[in-house]
Amino acid sequence: MQMKIGFIGAGKVGVSLGKFFREGGLTVTGYYNRHREAALEAAEFTGSACFDSAEAVAEASDAIFLTVPDKAIGEVFASLRGLDLRGKKICHCSGALSAGEAFPGIEALGATGYSIHPLFPVSDKWASYKELGSAFFCIEGTGPLDFWKKTLESLGPRVQEISGDAKVKYHAACVLSSNLVCALVDTGLNILQDCGFTEAGAREALAPLALSNMKHLLEDGPVQALTGPVERGDSETVRKHLSVLGDGPEAALYRSASEVLVSIAERKNPDRDYDGLRRILG
Repeated sequence: MQMKIGFIGAGKVGVSLGKFFREGGLTVTGYYNRHREAALEAAEFTGSACFDSAEAVAEASDAIFLTVPDKAIGEVFASLRGLDLRGKKICHCSGALSAGEAFPGIEALGATGYSIHPLFPVSDKWASYKELGSAFFCIEGTGPLDFWKKTLESLGPRVQEISGDAKVKYHAACVLSSNLVCALVDTGLNILQDCGFTEAGAREALAPLALSNMKHLLEDGPVQALTGPVERGDSETVRKHLSVLGDGPEAALYRSASEVLVSIAERKNPDRDYDGLRRILG
């Protein structure tokens, strides 16, 4: 008998995963959400049921995904503790929480807890599921991981098992590589607008530069992809940049990122002297 998967929470992640699972041939029982309209929409979209309570989803499902905000996961789990959860798999999709943190005492209930985190920016409730097959998933839990690893891999994604102790460091790496890039690009776009570009024109101008750089960075690694004044050891250009950025967050961001770039540049050019750059940045 195929495992039945239910969702408590009908936001972007819950709806995207549910649709992704259904498209892959898995059995999705349905959704509960505090706002019933959201659960109805999710159920219709995934061809599943709309439930009137979290407890009803849990009772109807073998695996229960708590796709609610991180701060609500513990509260929802606590609300389920009075049910017969023996043999059930309780899952969340938080990048920062381990299964042990989210589901304290789950072993005593005869259930197992899992963290199943897609390394993917789920930005569109109705369309992101189409791209999850090419995503990477990181999983960890209080029980065996074989089922989730095999199930997810059968749908297309690559899967990495990690330890619960590594979750916060893992999530920090994801944020650095994704969310914080938005800060860098937004800063660059704003400065281009100061130079006379329109907002749309700034994005259009930076697109080939950013996309080509990201392609080389991921294909060849940061050392080989690095170019620019820091890599060249061009202290005078870096000094000029800092002089026009002022004393605000833009300059602080430039300094911090450039300090990391110096260490990358030294790996690329071990015979080049970067002491002058370090003094300027320090």
